[in-house]
Amino acid sequence: MNAMSDFLWGGIREGLLMIWMTLWPLVLGFTISGVVQAFIPKDGLRRSLGETTTRNTLRASLLGVISSSCSYAASAMARAVFARGSSFTNATVFMVASTNLVIELGIVLWLLLGWEFLLAQILGGALMIAFIALLGRRALDRRQEDIRAAVAESVPEMSQPTSERKWRSLDNWYRASRYCIADLTMLRKELLFGFIVAGFLAAEVPDTFWSHLFVTGHGNWTVLENALIAPLLAVVSFVCSVGNIPLAAALWMKGVSFGGVVAFIFADLVTLPLLLIYRRFYGPRVMWRMFGVLWCAMSLGGIAIDFAFQWWDLQPHRMHHVMSGHSFDLGWTLWLNIVAIIVLALTFLLGRRTASDDSVAIDPVCGMQVDTGSPAAVADHSGQRYYFCAPRCQERFVASPQKFLDAPSEMIEDPDGDAIDPICGMRVNSANPAAVADTPDGPVYFCSVGCHGRFLAGPDAPPGTQQISLGRKPRD
Repeated sequence: MNAMSDFLWGGIREGLLMIWMTLWPLVLGFTISGVVQAFIPKDGLRRSLGETTTRNTLRASLLGVISSSCSYAASAMARAVFARGSSFTNATVFMVASTNLVIELGIVLWLLLGWEFLLAQILGGALMIAFIALLGRRALDRRQEDIRAAVAESVPEMSQPTSERKWRSLDNWYRASRYCIADLTMLRKELLFGFIVAGFLAAEVPDTFWSHLFVTGHGNWTVLENALIAPLLAVVSFVCSVGNIPLAAALWMKGVSFGGVVAFIFADLVTLPLLLIYRRFYGPRVMWRMFGVLWCAMSLGGIAIDFAFQWWDLQPHRMHHVMSGHSFDLGWTLWLNIVAIIVLALTFLLGRRTASDDSVAIDPVCGMQVDTGSPAAVADHSGQRYYFCAPRCQERFVASPQKFLDAPSEMIEDPDGDAIDPICGMRVNSANPAAVADTPDGPVYFCSVGCHGRFLAGPDAPPGTQQISLGRKPRD
């Protein structure tokens, strides 16, 4: 019993230690990322990614950097960008940049592994994008028009932006707060799972296991083998985006080469769930081509960075200052975490305010903020359109809409109500309606979300949607 409790506490303790060390930089990174996403316009960049040229690839990289996303959302957004005219290579470059060249990932890297890994992430990310651009022209852009034709039917149209991104606009600050909270909400499971798994890997998995999986002590052959194997380990780790940084820290502590750890960090886009998503998006043949290109680019990037840092004498010493059983720091880390929690609470309160335009919406399934001009998926329910960060969220919503909607769907009449539902004619208590809509003639009250949606649908609603009938008499 004591052995089991020691095993569990050892792994959980290491995971909690990493969370404690990275809480404030995570909040800082997500906050800055929210501001960047809210204030830097992306529409002009989206419209200029048609051919795989150096300039367009740079645009795709920049678009990815300012569209910070988890790997699942990035894969869905890349499909949308490709369906609307981008080359397949540029769409893949966008996907890589939006998960590997983002602020929050860099801050966590710096704190857990040191500035050398942060520099390796930036330089290696640029190299990986260059390799993808070179390999993609032959492997990814082949017959891309046929693939685009099959994909475009399931991707909603992109609309024009409805507001300018001005620093003085309160709506933009509300939007930035919502981006921050939505990204944290979307990635909370990935982060928690990554930290806990990394804690157990660091504390409980013996070094002999890693020495059998990753060759050590053979010079350059070690670098080559580790960089080739590390992405394959990422395939079965099921952890992507920022969540794989704690796992990378565990691998570094266990003796994996510098280039192997860098390749693992880049491999967040080849986890098994994402490969299955690529298969569903584009078919098995394209999925395998994507995996081959990404694997080569990740491994080559890790190898090149390892050799370059050896040449420049920049490779870090294998210090285990974070994951070595030290106690929780109650100095500056404590105060910075307290400030981070206060900032997060204020951001949450600010994010509850609603922007006055319709350029953004909240995914009702995962809570992520979605740009309505370029959503990954949409669904219409009761005459109202909902926007999603990824097709898997759309599928869950379509299977059970009311599970993700706040108000009840059933029509409930209040015999003593003081208002009339204009769709069904039921009496509604205006003090406690199921839904309400503001009109030039004043508020209109509804007995259910369904009637509210049909009212909003208007006369141009799709077939089968009930039209507005303000003159309908109340039921007897």
